[in-house]
Amino acid sequence: MRPFSVCLSACAATLIVVSAFGALGACAEPHPVGTYTNPLLPSGPDPWVTRDGDTYYYMHTLGNKLTIWKTKDITALDKAKRKTVWLPPRSGPNSVSIWAPELHRLDGKWYLYYTAAAAGFDDDAHRGVFVLENTNADPTDGAWVDKGRVNTALPGIDGTTFDYEGKRYFIYSAYAGHDSVLSLSRMSNPWTLTGGETIIAIPDQPWERQGGRQIVEGPEFLAGPYGQLFITYSASACWSDDYALGLLSAPKGSDPTDPKVWTKSPAPVLAKSVKNNVYATGHNGFFTSPDGKTNWIIYHANAGPNKGCSPNRAPHIQPFSWGIDGHPVFGEPVKEGVPFTGPR
Repeated sequence: MRPFSVCLSACAATLIVVSAFGALGACAEPHPVGTYTNPLLPSGPDPWVTRDGDTYYYMHTLGNKLTIWKTKDITALDKAKRKTVWLPPRSGPNSVSIWAPELHRLDGKWYLYYTAAAAGFDDDAHRGVFVLENTNADPTDGAWVDKGRVNTALPGIDGTTFDYEGKRYFIYSAYAGHDSVLSLSRMSNPWTLTGGETIIAIPDQPWERQGGRQIVEGPEFLAGPYGQLFITYSASACWSDDYALGLLSAPKGSDPTDPKVWTKSPAPVLAKSVKNNVYATGHNGFFTSPDGKTNWIIYHANAGPNKGCSPNRAPHIQPFSWGIDGHPVFGEPVKEGVPFTGPR
């Protein structure tokens, strides 16, 4: 731990204590009422938000446990109640490297998807996606039941699920040799795949091969305004400044398991901004405001170059719009400290 230091705000006698764990306060003017500034927390890799009514539930990678933040104001995560709902066993296939949690409300129950590795290995060949189930109306209460590992054909990470035209699907980042690919399947229940898997994307673009690895990961489904299907994903190594979001699109009425229906964006749809000093934008999720009128993206990013794949990756949110072709327009990553109106 480096020595403590103290700074004094020029605008008010506000003390800030800085330690090895980062700032515990702020030496700046508070932003206006009803607005927020990024990042929402000083640390939060692989952030995830789901909204149930007027309540937001937030999670991110902690490495050794699964914790849920509960709040009515997603921009005030630092004040939110939080509860650790699961600790990994000391041995077995889901004991270490607990990553990328996602909370989903399916068929009147809560399901928690997370990545984990086997004790004694902690390598790509021993990673998988696991599922917990909770029948309580509030996911921070009640018992979480272990439903085991999703029966994927390959080891992998970052599993998510979505419904389209009355059918449920699962997509994850599968390890296929040195590469990771995006593999998609139908589901017979929230923890079981059926009918085989289809690889719908491989890292075949230069911007998907930065940082010494050929990676596509962190897939997330997004329904388009005209019935189209979209899947965002994170490309390149997470320790690269060029970690960025790509986009797959398919026309309305498509069969998601048919790889021929998917078209890949020729360039990232959300990437670093040198001007705004935001780097390594990736591993996103989507949510809407309580009034249903505004779409939001959440993603993690680094506040500067060469910061790598560490807990310093922090959660950012910003609204996004739809282009005239019905494709999402995410814009440029917002500069830290700039006030924006939060979800209403």
